[in-house]
Amino acid sequence: METQLDPMKDDLPLMANTSYMLVKHYILDLDVDFESKVIEGIIVLFFETGSRYKKTSSTGKGSCQSQFGETCKMRASELCHTPVTNVSACSSKTEYNDFAVCGKGEEDTSDKNGNHSNEEQASGISSSKDCCDIENHGNKDFLLVLDCCDLSVLKVEEVDVAAVSGIEKFTRSAELTDVSKELENLRNQIVHELVTLPADRWKEQLYYFTRCSQAPGCGELLFTTGTWSLEIRKSGIQTPTDFPHAIRIWYKTKPEGRSVTWTTDQSGRPCVYTMGSPINNRALFPCQEPPIALSTWQASVRTAAGFVVLMSGENSAEPVQLREGSLSWYYYVTMPMPASTFTIAVGCWQEVKQQSFTAAIQTNIEFSLPSSQADFRWHEEICGHLEYPCRFQNPAARLQAVIPYRVFAPWCLMEHCEECLLQLIPQCLSAAYTTLGTHPFSRLDVLIVPSNFSSLGMASPHIIFLSQSVLPGGSHLCGTRLCHEIAHAWFGLAIGARDWTEEWISEGFATFLEDIFWARAQQQLSHDEVRGQQELKALLRWRRLRDEVQNSEEELQVLRPKKESTGELSESGASVVKHGLKAEKIFMQVHYLKGYFLLRSLARTIGEASYLASLRKFVHRFHGQLVLSQ
Repeated sequence: METQLDPMKDDLPLMANTSYMLVKHYILDLDVDFESKVIEGIIVLFFETGSRYKKTSSTGKGSCQSQFGETCKMRASELCHTPVTNVSACSSKTEYNDFAVCGKGEEDTSDKNGNHSNEEQASGISSSKDCCDIENHGNKDFLLVLDCCDLSVLKVEEVDVAAVSGIEKFTRSAELTDVSKELENLRNQIVHELVTLPADRWKEQLYYFTRCSQAPGCGELLFTTGTWSLEIRKSGIQTPTDFPHAIRIWYKTKPEGRSVTWTTDQSGRPCVYTMGSPINNRALFPCQEPPIALSTWQASVRTAAGFVVLMSGENSAEPVQLREGSLSWYYYVTMPMPASTFTIAVGCWQEVKQQSFTAAIQTNIEFSLPSSQADFRWHEEICGHLEYPCRFQNPAARLQAVIPYRVFAPWCLMEHCEECLLQLIPQCLSAAYTTLGTHPFSRLDVLIVPSNFSSLGMASPHIIFLSQSVLPGGSHLCGTRLCHEIAHAWFGLAIGARDWTEEWISEGFATFLEDIFWARAQQQLSHDEVRGQQELKALLRWRRLRDEVQNSEEELQVLRPKKESTGELSESGASVVKHGLKAEKIFMQVHYLKGYFLLRSLARTIGEASYLASLRKFVHRFHGQLVLSQ
């Protein structure tokens, strides 16, 4: 399947064939080992049949199989045949007490059917012949392709979700006519019913995802790994519809893997975190990288006592002690997001506790409702996104000017955070709410990351990484960077670019909005002082943009490098991010700055108040969706 890339080019391949199968939910069960610098464990993926196959299958299987055959000719993969040792598919039961109410009266069977023999072997592929062997009178097996890099995949198997007690409730609508395929169809039907549960049943959904992830395996799957992909097949299965819709993968990261960095914090203690790599998370877990693969996830992470696990999750996780010297942390997300937004940071972080004055600020402004929000208060609009428990439809969330927040830092930086950062967060959150309305995410962690972090900040769902460099710069530098990252909650996360080459949609809006947020956060400044600040920043940005334009490759300066083909995918769903691996692109701000000046020009043309009102409407209409520049 894997395309041979021109080594002279720096495009990032997105290999996953999302048009045929689309991941809807991940469950990760991981151990973090700082001695070996390896994260090891299991990931279970739950799929739906992709849109391309649903559309073409009615015209006959041949239309899809021709594409499978074509992609098979392109692959250049390595073979895998690795024994599995000491890996359990079963998570600690205590981590899921939050959802016990959903399964009341049902016995936990994870001990009986969630563990796998250590003697099992990863089947891999036993010879070097093409992964799409010709079987069944010339028909070829379907290949599931996942984005994967710098991972040691040990074993892949189908999950017998039908073995879960109480799962019968998800089989009532199944229409099973082919007796020979009845069990396979039943399993896929269960997964379909589970991933399509209505939003108000999200607790029950997470509970059964967890139960299914602990179910026994029902057959190993053949797999190969390549430079950029993991390819999986089941012998004799020729279509995505018949392919297992719940699979379990045992794997290990590599110390040199490019999705996370192993380092020490400013106090000299070991830590590991996702630092915003150009290859995203494919060296952390096998996944579907294309933005269109919007999914939810649950993750259990075990580490030695003394370490704190922070993650992009809706809950503020509390550790559960498994045995002496070992803790487990559990997070979940119910808003479908691209896998690239998954973030984790494990270290000896210390929580910077809120002072009394900060708590008072939060209490006073939490339920204030700016006049700009009045339009959205008294009438419900139907959201345009996939169904999930949306805060825009939650009356209490729509009134929440300041979401709950926590601050974490290495021990040696706690005093700096107390002096500067803590009091700024509620001001910046409130200013953002006044400008754009409902916060898309229910809570926020802010972490001061190690000194090797190459940026000033990075935003992910429910968590912001800040560089230590913003702390000594006084409230202005810290506040403006905080406002920039908070703006990404709306532009970049809740509203994402359908094509990653259009990064200006995220960075241009965040740069423009950081000025608006920061002006409103500084309530003591006069209108003229605010205007003076913004004009000075515009001048400095213009000089930076001028210098970049004069001293960089012209093709890296284009906001839409794919021009009219922006957003287009191959038939399988695979694509490339143009210049995605270009080394110098990491240090460029042209997409930030050109986007900023475009939006600044629009605001000045129609008036800032009118323009911000249009942005609020845009956010209300398009949150939870992917957009293009048009």
